[in-house]
Amino acid sequence: MNAYSRIIKGLKEAIEHEKGGLKGVKRHVVAVKPITVYKSKEIKKIRTKLDLTQSAFANIIGVSQKAVEAWEAGKNIPQGPAQRMLELLDKEPAITEKYLIQK
Repeated sequence: MNAYSRIIKGLKEAIEHEKGGLKGVKRHVVAVKPITVYKSKEIKKIRTKLDLTQSAFANIIGVSQKAVEAWEAGKNIPQGPAQRMLELLDKEPAITEKYLIQK
């Protein structure tokens, strides 16, 4: 079987799987909660609840201190993973110690 034939076969299997017709393959659907959007006042509230400086907070989230400053000033809004991390920190402040992010 040449490369073209293998690609076509794979695409047909993918379509069949998507339709639910491929036997022997389990399909697992995962529902993901939409990302909560945190804005300046909420971000600062989370940071102060954790009793962290902007620098320490930035290190925990994995962004620059300038990014945190801009978020808290309302100049920028965090995107994607940063918003998800803010949600985790908001709902479970002890997460930083639990996973040894903060000592």
